[in-house]
Amino acid sequence: MEELSHWIDGKEVKGTSGRFSDVMNPATGEVIARLPLATPAELDAAVRSAEKAQVAWAATNPQRRARVMMKFGQLINDNMDKLAELVSREHGKTLPDARGDVQRGLEVIEVCMGAPALLKGEFTDNGGPGIDLYSMRQPLGVVAGITPFNFPAMIPLWKMGPALASGNAMILKPSERVPSTSIMLAKLAQEAGLPDGVLQVVNGDKEIVDAILDHPTVQAVGFVGSTPIAQYIYGRAAANGKRAQCFGGAKNHMLIMPDADLDKAADALVGAGFGAAGERCMAISVAVPVGDKTADALIERLIPKIEKLKVGPYTAGDDVDFGPVITKAAQERINRLIDSGVEQGAKLVVDGRGLKIQGYENGFFCGPSLFDNVTRDMEIYKEEIFGPVLSTVRAQSYEDALNLVMDNDYGNGTAIYTADGDTARDFASRVNVGMVGINFPIPVPLSYYTFGGWKKSAFGDLNQYGPDAFRFYTKTKTVTARWFSGIKDGVALNFKAMD
Repeated sequence: MEELSHWIDGKEVKGTSGRFSDVMNPATGEVIARLPLATPAELDAAVRSAEKAQVAWAATNPQRRARVMMKFGQLINDNMDKLAELVSREHGKTLPDARGDVQRGLEVIEVCMGAPALLKGEFTDNGGPGIDLYSMRQPLGVVAGITPFNFPAMIPLWKMGPALASGNAMILKPSERVPSTSIMLAKLAQEAGLPDGVLQVVNGDKEIVDAILDHPTVQAVGFVGSTPIAQYIYGRAAANGKRAQCFGGAKNHMLIMPDADLDKAADALVGAGFGAAGERCMAISVAVPVGDKTADALIERLIPKIEKLKVGPYTAGDDVDFGPVITKAAQERINRLIDSGVEQGAKLVVDGRGLKIQGYENGFFCGPSLFDNVTRDMEIYKEEIFGPVLSTVRAQSYEDALNLVMDNDYGNGTAIYTADGDTARDFASRVNVGMVGINFPIPVPLSYYTFGGWKKSAFGDLNQYGPDAFRFYTKTKTVTARWFSGIKDGVALNFKAMD
């Protein structure tokens, strides 16, 4: 059986703790690798090494750091299929979905190629008599990223790209369920010219998470995962004087107005609700049709589309719509929540329980499920299911539907399908959710904007990627300067290019 490694000082390093975590193939239920779990002492050594490497990296001018990002982006693109294969093998995503995972991470690296423009400070000439004021953005030092299983390439790239382009060193702790993609990305970053020690990949469980949060050298922590863990990491990081951006769970609603194109709305719901087996924090898990006539017509359109979905392993071809969920425990939890929906009176229109695929009977597969007549007091509405389950909550008016979204504890993403511009503008203005789609089901902003939710979906005041990421990974220093005399140099006629 393959034994995986950490990535320390530009090379693969075997762990010394004697503790391991099993890496599974979700399609077969088989253990495919053993992952060493680091000790706090090993983490400390990685942080100390990163601290030393960061000094020279921070002193490297932003253009040279950007050139590393350019080469890194090229290598990611050149190795797209290999990276996608790793993602699919450990996560279970279909290959097209895995390529999308890598691509959305690559797009953030592309923005980081223009990091010098985002790292500029400000200047005021003659702010007082003979006085100039200017500010500069400087890196924090050593920062950390703690990333989830559901996007093995995208979210590590969202973290490492802006952090490294800003001149920091990063300790990356990927999910122990999907570690191989992060190791490959670290190798590609080294090949692109990133100095050894600037990016360290340290595998571990809660013990290492706590060690990161408590380490005095680590200045900032970025996290994506469940809301309880996001709140825990944010609180412990803040108590230790660290910056933290922690993104948690979601319960994303899509309103369908009576004037909406119901065929397009149904297509959007199927893609947003069941893509990646629903294991997305931006998945639409709640459809909110306004009016019973709209609801009946929508359900009528959804049923055949959902029943046609093909579930299977990624090796079965590109026509597979989605694969297994990540673990047996996740599969059992999803089935339990479906059971609770039936018991509490929701109408199970399409039942995805009990799906067995020939040759993959031990895989963690869940078929697509559709509920109608869900109410807000039901467990399937209140819980983030994180599986291929779409709940329909009927609303009798636009205001009722809007209030349903507004009252929900989560505020990651939401969408509305309508032909009326006034309704769409009102919804976008009033809804208390961080990312809004108008006739667009998964409103993940492009990489030169920022990604972040509200309410219990996010802890911290700055979002991921885009301009906010460069604010998060730098600190501002402001200088007030007055010169009483200057040094005069002789004439130089040559044009010296920047190193």
